[in-house]
Amino acid sequence: MSVLLETSVGDIVIDLLVDYAPKMCENFVKLCKTKYYNFSPIHSIQKSFSFQTGDPLGPISPESDGGTSIWGLLSGDGKEKAFPALFHPKLKHLERGTVSMATAPHPSDPEIRLAASQFIVTLGDNTDYLDGKAAIFGKVVEGFDVLEKINDAIVDERGHPLVDIRIKHTVVLDDPYPDPAGFREPSSSPPPSKTQLATVRIGEDEELLDEDANEAAAADAERRRKEREAAAQALTLEMMGDLPFAEVKPPENVLFVCKLNPVTTDEDLELIFSRFGKILSCEVIRDRKTGDSLQYAFIEFEDKKSCEDAYYKMDSVLIDDRRIHIDFSQSVSRLSEVWRNETNKKRKSAAVRRGGGGWGGVKELEKWRKYRDEDDEGPAEVDYEMVHGMEEMRGRHDKDKTADRGGPRDREADGHGDSRRQDGHSQSHDSVKFSSGDRSMRRDISRRSRSPRRDNYRGGRDERSGGRGPSRGDRDWDHRRDRDRDRDPGRDRDWGKGRDKDKPRGHPGREDFRGK
Repeated sequence: MSVLLETSVGDIVIDLLVDYAPKMCENFVKLCKTKYYNFSPIHSIQKSFSFQTGDPLGPISPESDGGTSIWGLLSGDGKEKAFPALFHPKLKHLERGTVSMATAPHPSDPEIRLAASQFIVTLGDNTDYLDGKAAIFGKVVEGFDVLEKINDAIVDERGHPLVDIRIKHTVVLDDPYPDPAGFREPSSSPPPSKTQLATVRIGEDEELLDEDANEAAAADAERRRKEREAAAQALTLEMMGDLPFAEVKPPENVLFVCKLNPVTTDEDLELIFSRFGKILSCEVIRDRKTGDSLQYAFIEFEDKKSCEDAYYKMDSVLIDDRRIHIDFSQSVSRLSEVWRNETNKKRKSAAVRRGGGGWGGVKELEKWRKYRDEDDEGPAEVDYEMVHGMEEMRGRHDKDKTADRGGPRDREADGHGDSRRQDGHSQSHDSVKFSSGDRSMRRDISRRSRSPRRDNYRGGRDERSGGRGPSRGDRDWDHRRDRDRDRDPGRDRDWGKGRDKDKPRGHPGREDFRGK
């Protein structure tokens, strides 16, 4: 929740800490909503420390009562003029722009401090002197250049600026609190009272009017005042999201047509207005759910001159028994949409050029995707590969069924299997005994799972033996391996489990052999 303060030196936006100080935030919001702070002077300026405001008359006026809370303002009861302030232990005056309520000790209990309407804004960091004396309820988020101007203002010995700095207007951007009983929001900002005007020392435009006391200077001052007000309103609309940026201007070739008959269609308007020039678009705005006409439309011409001719000649013309009204369009929704789309497109293309990371040009962001490969920028044909190729897996189930029958075709296909059985020598350590139904599986394993290093080793050993089969050393090694396997059949199964932490992994201890 934020509040905009329009001062004579610029605009200040304050974010309210409603979770930490709800009652003080409610009091401040309701006072801003009733325009209580309008024309309040800024006083007690201490360079690089703080300034104070919130009293409609200021300390200079002898009629000032120091300000009152919203409840005292509505009831008129002096007992409700102030309320106990809440000091949250987590809120400290550590940074510039901290906003806090000015408090005073309770007459009967000095430990209780009371707050009314005046508040303090810090102009420097580490102003912890105010802790326990001013109750924090907000912080400045925009307008630090205005704080610099106030900090550099020329002041007298009491901290009052020689040239008046005042709050001109207050805008409440969001009000979550219900209005109290008897609350009434004014329709417009009230003019300053005679008592307030009597406190003016040197006005903000008084020097300019003294030098050029003529109508041209007064008109120029009025024009600059209106420009400042328009800039403040545009900034408010930008913060609310109605404008893409404050400097945007509506198109000059679009007309706004209202008070239409509900039966008037887009084609009717386009036919009527086409005599003034080429029309790029003509749209009657309709309800999204029902499709009924909302009785206003936008007509976009190709050039500005055609738009002006239609404005001068078609205003208050009778169309379908309705006298229409025409004005130049002030809507920037289409410009806002085009601007957002172009900006996001540029950011996305820039992110792709930098490597495709992030979303919207920000590396920390990522677009929500339902599937993993959705909107990927990489090659479209990249895919995960299988361990076994599709050609190897295709038809393997049928081969296994044929092998299970143990037909003669399998025996003929396994040409080297019978020769190995007829050989009088024992098989080498890398051979595995298969049944007749697993011969096809053996062929697949020998074709796919044999490593090159293992084949080289076998080939070299066969060459050394002269092709006569396994040597005597190889047969001895096989014999020792089979003997160890029979002696400890659970060794291979329990490998890596570590029966005992002190024993080497996978090797039986001496006591294991004794038990056997």
